[in-house]
Amino acid sequence: MFSSVLAWFSSLSCLVKKEFLTIFSDPANRAILIAPALVQALLFGYAASYDVNHVDYAVLDQSRGQASAAFIARLDGSGIFTRTLTLQNSSQIQPAIDERKALAVISIPADFESKLNQQQASPIQVILDGRNSSTAGAAGAYIGAVVSQFNQQQLGHAPPVTIETRTWYNPNQQSRWGLMPSLIAALSMIQTLLLSALSVAREREQGTFDQLLVTPYTPMHIMIGKALPPIFVGLMQSTIILLIILFWFQIPMNGSIGLLYFGLISFNIAVVGVGLSISAVSLNMQQAMLFTFLLIMPLMLLSGLLTPVQNMPEVLEIATYANPLRFGIDLVQRVYLEGAQFSQVKYDFIPMIILAAVTLPLAAWLFRNRLS
Repeated sequence: MFSSVLAWFSSLSCLVKKEFLTIFSDPANRAILIAPALVQALLFGYAASYDVNHVDYAVLDQSRGQASAAFIARLDGSGIFTRTLTLQNSSQIQPAIDERKALAVISIPADFESKLNQQQASPIQVILDGRNSSTAGAAGAYIGAVVSQFNQQQLGHAPPVTIETRTWYNPNQQSRWGLMPSLIAALSMIQTLLLSALSVAREREQGTFDQLLVTPYTPMHIMIGKALPPIFVGLMQSTIILLIILFWFQIPMNGSIGLLYFGLISFNIAVVGVGLSISAVSLNMQQAMLFTFLLIMPLMLLSGLLTPVQNMPEVLEIATYANPLRFGIDLVQRVYLEGAQFSQVKYDFIPMIILAAVTLPLAAWLFRNRLS
């Protein structure tokens, strides 16, 4: 009994070694496995940010008094707003927006200071470029904050009711803190899915698939042997991204590293099951790559990476239960940022385990049919 188990693992190790050699023997493949994780993590960290750190604005000051000058000086000194234009009349407002010379135009009326001196409400018109609604909304919120501070300074005392905001898990409210941990699962999924999808398709295209017919490997051998290398590569890429987040972007990790990797292993097993199913039905590498790329975009969009799942239509929200990335991202974010324990994320494991339990036997069944 022991010798047969030992022989089973020995033959499995040979198949796993062969898969690793196929992946890592080509220097170009080694570069492709490591470089994209580095480049994409840095690009997402710096370019894909929802934070508004720079706003070009134009001002039309028809008051030209001390109060309007003080208000404009507060905007200019905020570090966010940069005045690109000083307008002379209202007819210049539309060209400034249309030509994208300013994201916002602030129009101060002629009676601005006189109304303030009479303790009356003095409205300021803010015109925003709605072609980029998220940036315009953030800029409008910043202008509102500056107006509140200006009002408090003019009144000389604090308003009777104030709101103190405390943000948990992201005290500086940087969108990078929410996005970057999600990439630990999202970016590694792309490579893991592609490698597993190409595994059998590569054998079939190169003509070596027929050689499996005369080997003692069972469909279970083939499935496990082809699943382990992509899982290892996925964990390796997750580790690279994790190190970048920790030491380059210095986003602190609050949870257990063991629980994080336990979740990543479960996530990668589910992803590999999907990839092997694609590989088993693909006749060549071109088909496998096409099916994979067609699947990656829906998986990304339905994962909650860019928009919350709760904001999606009910039909799409139900469809996300078949998406391992949704639960992988949720698990990574909660463990990394919140310091969640296993009892708090255990329900993220259930869909991933179910998906793996469906796709891996499906892949083995497809292998069996291909080998028969």
